[in-house]
Formats: sequence, C-alpha cells, structure tokens
Amino acid sequence: MLLTDLHFKVFGKITTKEIIGAFPPAIDIKKLLENEYQTLINKLESQTKNDLKKLLVQQQGANKQINSRPGAMALAHDKIRLFTEYNQKYMKIITEKLDS
Repeated sequence: MLLTDLHFKVFGKITTKEIIGAFPPAIDIKKLLENEYQTLINKLESQTKNDLKKLLVQQQGANKQINSRPGAMALAHDKIRLFTEYNQKYMKIITEKLDS
C-alpha cells in the first residue's frame, strides 16, 4: 500500500489533498489551478536552464503522485483531470523554454 503525503505541493501552492480530496469542489479547484498556472508561468521567466530541468522533474513526480490511484472510486476524478490538464500545459511550456 502506497502512502500519499497529502500536504505535498503538486502545483505551486496547491497540495495533493486539495486535488484528491472532496474539498474544495471542482469549480473552485479550476479557479485555483488557473491562478497558480499564471503565477507559475510568470516565474519561469527568471529561471535558469538548470532550474527549469529541476522544475520539470518535480512536476513529473507530482503528476505520478496524483495519478497513482486512477481506479480508486472515492477520488475526485474531475479534479484529477483538471490538475493533469494544467500540469501538462505547464510542463509543455517548461520543455519549450528548455529547448529554446
């Protein structure tokens, strides 16, 4: 059985608990994800290539943590899908910056 750190920050200030838990509801998490996404994108401008590589690895790990129990019935799958969508967009931008 895998234990999950519910206080692990998976997307900026957003924690595992907020993504897989019942609270906040999906409508609120979408707003939180959008706000964090904009903040994170703005912070990328000042990052070095090495920092970007570390960020990419960190976000890949966060993605694995959130998606490690896809069949669990009690999880908020709509929120997990939203997280995955925003995280994929964020990782794509990081990758583009690394390649430029």
